[in-house]
Amino acid sequence: MNRKIKVLIVDDSAMVRQILKDGLSRDEGIEVVGAAPDVFAARDMIVRLKPDVLTLDVEMPKMDGVEFLRRLMPQYPIPVVMVSSLTVKGKKITMDALEAGAIDFVSKPTSDVARGLSGMLSELRTKIKIASTANVSHWKNKRVQKAVRTVESSSSLAESTDKVIVIGASTGGTEAIREVIERFPRNTPGVVIVQHMPGGFTKVFSDRMNSLCQMEVKEAENDDRVLQGRVLIAPGGERQMTIVRSGGVYRVKLEEGEKVCGHRPSVEVLMQSAALSVGSNAIGVMLTGMGHDGADGMVAMRRAGARTLAQDEASCIVYGMPKEAYERGGAETLVPLNNIASHVISILSGRVPVKTMTAKVNNEQRVIS
Repeated sequence: MNRKIKVLIVDDSAMVRQILKDGLSRDEGIEVVGAAPDVFAARDMIVRLKPDVLTLDVEMPKMDGVEFLRRLMPQYPIPVVMVSSLTVKGKKITMDALEAGAIDFVSKPTSDVARGLSGMLSELRTKIKIASTANVSHWKNKRVQKAVRTVESSSSLAESTDKVIVIGASTGGTEAIREVIERFPRNTPGVVIVQHMPGGFTKVFSDRMNSLCQMEVKEAENDDRVLQGRVLIAPGGERQMTIVRSGGVYRVKLEEGEKVCGHRPSVEVLMQSAALSVGSNAIGVMLTGMGHDGADGMVAMRRAGARTLAQDEASCIVYGMPKEAYERGGAETLVPLNNIASHVISILSGRVPVKTMTAKVNNEQRVIS
């Protein structure tokens, strides 16, 4: 991007507005074009200033950030990064905001404010740059969705208890994951997920998913079994999650480790472990997200005999991780988000033939071994 990213700050605190303005303005690629004290002022400033990205406080007077998003996105889709609190209430509202169309969020520091504030502002600058590339056009004129139809179960699922579905996602991933898992029938093979998210938020996310899906969804604990009908979501924080085979069953291990591809937990670590421990019994799915986390891991999975796919560009919020996975030869095919669940079930049912493994080399597709 040759021009600066235009940002509008929305926060009811004058002090916070000033802190955010000063912190964001330190980046030469960002221009703060305005700061609104409430959503009503923000509405007028959005139309007049046409910002590229909005930063929005979760808890606001007059109308909270979530309700504002629900009204804003169908009329004027714009990438939004929420500024969230780490309270239980704040985490739940943040999940509501992501469901209402927010791209991502940053958490306000609660201790060691000086250092925490610096880290938060650095994270916010990065996420604003990512948000500026996001595709939110699908929110235009969007209506409240009817109940999602579950993919029809098949007798072959009852015979696939040794299969494991491995999913990786980042920016925009919470809603993409919901779209997929909600459609899985109750007897779907075990699912293991890494979604880039801070500690604490994955528990709230898992609990919400559990209330919406036919499968049991929980935040993973060390040594949890990967079972048919169960979804395990890696806890955000300081540990990496891997899949191991223990006798005739699969389990997840949560262990201390360095960041990989800039993340902990990392999709790369999970998928490399799936290639090693699950092999041809695995199905890999790469959803929306920035960067390349998991791309090489998906290549390893495919070389080990796993079936793989990635979300297509048109349905991605950010077409980064799926693009890398596909172009490196890790993903067999690109699939629209609303067809991913049915595609996975079709693979499990043996209705999708294996494709030749290729990768893009110097802009040419070449067969790789």
